[in-house]
Amino acid sequence: MQSLSLEAEVRISVSHCVRTLTTSRDNQEVIIALRKLINYLKDGPQTSAQQLEFCKTHYTRALQALICNINADWLQCLTAPEHIELWDSLFLRGPPEQALLVLMDGIGTLSSPSAGLDRLVNILETFLQRGRVAVLLCSYCQGPGPSDSPQLRETLLGRLVALPDLTANRLHPNNKPLFFPQQYYPLLAKEMLTALETTCQALKDGKDCNLNFVAQTLGKVCIQGHSGLVLEVLTPRLSSCTLSDMVWQRVCWRLLENVPERWLECVLTGLVQAVNGPDALGRLMGNLVLKNKKAQFVITHKLLLLQYKYETRVLRILLGYVAGDRERRVLLIQVVRSLCQTWANPSAVRHTPLEQQLYVSRALLLCVGLLTDQELQELRAELLQCMLGGMQSHLDSNVVRVRHMGMVVGECLSQRMNINGTTLKFQYEQDEETRELLSLVSPPAEEDSQVESMDGLNSRPEKIEQVPSSQETSTTADPPPQKIRPDLDSDLDSDDELTPYDMSGDQEMSQANPPRYLRDCLEVFISSKDAVRVELSLKVVEALVRKNVSTTREVSVQLSKVLLHMEDKYNTAGFLALRQAAMVALAVTDSIPVAEYLTNEFYSMNYSLRQRLDILEVFARAVQELSQPISDKGGLSKGSPPITDLTPYPGDDPVHWRQVVERRIQSKTKRLTKGVSRPPAKATPNRYAPVAGHFFFPLLRNYDRPQLTFDLLGSDHMVLGRLIHTLGLMMHLALNAPVATQMGQALLDFVWAVRYHADQMVRRGVLFAVCAVFLSMPSPSLLEELSDQLFETRAWLADVAEKDPDGDCRNLAVQSLLLLEKSLKMGLEPTALGPPQS
Repeated sequence: MQSLSLEAEVRISVSHCVRTLTTSRDNQEVIIALRKLINYLKDGPQTSAQQLEFCKTHYTRALQALICNINADWLQCLTAPEHIELWDSLFLRGPPEQALLVLMDGIGTLSSPSAGLDRLVNILETFLQRGRVAVLLCSYCQGPGPSDSPQLRETLLGRLVALPDLTANRLHPNNKPLFFPQQYYPLLAKEMLTALETTCQALKDGKDCNLNFVAQTLGKVCIQGHSGLVLEVLTPRLSSCTLSDMVWQRVCWRLLENVPERWLECVLTGLVQAVNGPDALGRLMGNLVLKNKKAQFVITHKLLLLQYKYETRVLRILLGYVAGDRERRVLLIQVVRSLCQTWANPSAVRHTPLEQQLYVSRALLLCVGLLTDQELQELRAELLQCMLGGMQSHLDSNVVRVRHMGMVVGECLSQRMNINGTTLKFQYEQDEETRELLSLVSPPAEEDSQVESMDGLNSRPEKIEQVPSSQETSTTADPPPQKIRPDLDSDLDSDDELTPYDMSGDQEMSQANPPRYLRDCLEVFISSKDAVRVELSLKVVEALVRKNVSTTREVSVQLSKVLLHMEDKYNTAGFLALRQAAMVALAVTDSIPVAEYLTNEFYSMNYSLRQRLDILEVFARAVQELSQPISDKGGLSKGSPPITDLTPYPGDDPVHWRQVVERRIQSKTKRLTKGVSRPPAKATPNRYAPVAGHFFFPLLRNYDRPQLTFDLLGSDHMVLGRLIHTLGLMMHLALNAPVATQMGQALLDFVWAVRYHADQMVRRGVLFAVCAVFLSMPSPSLLEELSDQLFETRAWLADVAEKDPDGDCRNLAVQSLLLLEKSLKMGLEPTALGPPQS
């Protein structure tokens, strides 16, 4: 009965106060009612039972009554001190969770802009500045916490975490800076730290605590994408507190254990990036990976094998944490096995992006560097199989970076396993990427290096000081030298009077003279065994070919045959470049016979892959030189010198051909500009258009006929990728040529059969060829000759742009789609279709 009377008394009193606030016009009555409500709050004159009943049952209703009467006349009559004492205190001294919900609901319902909304926004800002969020979190950490339903707690969690979004949607440009994510989430992190400090102190005092709500808050913040702002404040403080305090470590472990599994991945991902080292991560996480399956999946699988956007520092922290405890090292063995299987998988090498392959290689080398000798013996079979199979898969790739990756990892694995005291050693050009991979096997010794550097700095001045001191002692101890009388019988002094002769410009005299006739060069190549004569002939044969055109046409095929089969028997400097330059000169000077011979030999038997690639490189350079404009005098125009650099292949230099495609796209783009525009480029003839078909069509003749030593559509995909790129280059340079339409149609038919090839370099070549077709074929011809294929080609390009694992393939597919759209628009214009017939 006493409790019923207490509840009735509080209910009647609060109802009277609410009715007064709603209906009364007497300011004194309103002030008395407000003071009576304030007395029910903490530190008021009412009993604790009455205060508890008011906060539990009637506090939210009282605040809602205040917001409903926010535009009442009596509120305008309150002075500033009375406003703070009677109005603001009701929001700032009561239960913070109820006050926050009422404030957020009020901000969402009041009209904007208005004076009442500004008043609530100011109270919310004061609410955050006075640390009421920390009081809210502490109320859920200690004791049973507020008696609310799961639905109400979920609503409170959503309001607390999404406060910047809610206020931004409501206030628009009038939002407060404190509500911006850059300021609010660090403030929320500080309030969480305050709650955790209070929890640690309560645990030391022997009280029970609960971290569920704080863990849910952390998880929801991270899942909404604000883990960086929160964890960059939380992590340094928690790392320092857990160095020597075991209670703090237990609090951190329990905090992460209580994060719901649906949010755990985001928390762990942000935490791994925020900590300074594996030791700090171990203090914060403990053995969570052994207790929670989701955490184990994220740490040992997803962050290592499925995602590849993190830096090497994150990998060091991640794997160092797994290897940092004896109980967790079991997971390190599992990680090594998984990485070995992934790295050695031929399908993964062909179908995964290059960045992911590099990421897996880094992780594998870091793991191998963390293994002990006993663990290496346990994993010896897996590592040996990984080394042999993985190197084979990587060395078979057309991508230079992938091959280098396989060489470096193979070297490091063999060095770490030390099989019979022998290690693998490859020849490759070291760059920043390979040097980084080589450094990952040995663990970083930052402290040792710092100590050594300090010792070095301290020891240098000592050495500098010792030198003059020794000189001083020698000068003081030894008497000044006596003047020695020269011996008249000695003739050594005569050499000092001779002036040395400058021999810097001298050149080694050759015993043989360079040939002056092309047939002499051919004879030297065929029959001579003198290394000097062969080298001199190689150096002058290109100039002789370009100078003596009539003689060249007589011996062009025979000389091309000799050069194609020539080997570097005498280790001649620049042999490959000299031989290729001579063959290019032959193909330019006598194009049709040389092109016919080389295209026939490309599909012949008993040729190595290197010789077939040489033929394609010669074609690529020759057609580029032939496509240079011809001036009125019959020679190459000024500003267009012959190309002397080797033709880049998409796998070696993707920037060059991408820039070529971009320039052609820009040339086909219509722009509206002000002022005087530049005159269009004048069309000039070139030497390539009449002979383009002789280079192009024979290369498409026998591609689908496998031979004993050459399977273009099978294992020899490196040659296939270079062939498609060369054909695309020929197509690109055949702009405005009469045969361009037939070339484009034949090229599309050819590449259509290999558009889904497993090798990424072949797919890049296919897309490059498609770009070249769209750039070089006239738009009306595209509609007339390829109308049946365009829709299917468009669907295929859209699929590649969305799903292809290689980034360059996706970019090329997007560029091809843009070119196709522009070509179709240009083809449908009335001017492109011709004048109307009368």
